[in-house]
Amino acid sequence: MTVIVRDLRPDVRADAEGFSRVRRLALPFMLSTPEAVVHTLTHAHPDAHFGQLLAEEDGEIIGTAQIGVAHDSPEPGQGSANIYVHPDRRHRGAGSLLLRTAEERLAGLGVRKLFAWVLDEPENRAFAERHGFRASRSAYFLRLDLAGGALPPREDPPTGVELRTAADFADDPRPMFALDAETVSDEPSDIETEFTDYEAWLEETWKHPLLNRDLTTIALVDGRPAAFSVAYTDGIRYGTAMTGTARAFRGRGLAKLAKNDSLHRARAAGYTEAFTGNDTGNEPMIAINKWFGYEICAKEVRYVRELG
Repeated sequence: MTVIVRDLRPDVRADAEGFSRVRRLALPFMLSTPEAVVHTLTHAHPDAHFGQLLAEEDGEIIGTAQIGVAHDSPEPGQGSANIYVHPDRRHRGAGSLLLRTAEERLAGLGVRKLFAWVLDEPENRAFAERHGFRASRSAYFLRLDLAGGALPPREDPPTGVELRTAADFADDPRPMFALDAETVSDEPSDIETEFTDYEAWLEETWKHPLLNRDLTTIALVDGRPAAFSVAYTDGIRYGTAMTGTARAFRGRGLAKLAKNDSLHRARAAGYTEAFTGNDTGNEPMIAINKWFGYEICAKEVRYVRELG
């Protein structure tokens, strides 16, 4: 049996379905749908040179890779390649072939430092280290039972604070962009990120098919968006894509207030399972999520390798 690697074709439904299926099997803690796969590919910034690769064996999609250049970082020459193989199709060379293809393509685009997320399992870590990667920081996946667990009760917002949803900003989402740009720049990361392109943010983030605006809660202080909890849904599961607070309003419990409201909305809408993620060093946010009832269900490690 022969394994080949090729680009995902966004106009072929079977490609997006196969990519999404492998991602869900290999990484069940993150939401993925065929629509989201195609959207991410077709709406990526041109400077990101974003690509989605498929490993195929006799017509069956058994592995995936997402690759790109960190174009929104002030430090040039950085990129990423996240590779996942169907759990029942390992040891057939798909992972190595995907990685080799990704490295060759990114090196040709000037990438000299390559980052990759790897599940914290012996076989996966051994694969990364065998290919010259070294471990850096790590992150947790957390799960919450919305059906059987008991959420903290809703609290009345303090004076001057109002809770709204992202749907309320449909006519002018620019205040959401400003809040997202500020909080993302302070998020723990190996690659420094700067959000400056509003139009690109509209296409990539605001119009993302997983974004649930009705379940995304924003805390406004005197009419200004100060904190938010961004909700992704795939029709079955709920995931927190981002929770953050603008610097001027931190330490007031606004992120917790927004996330609690979003989780209550999600449960009322019929969602029974929620996922989120935290950097292992982000102890304040981990404590907040445990307060909600989240439990750590997996861990991943960020690996890095110098190319060339």
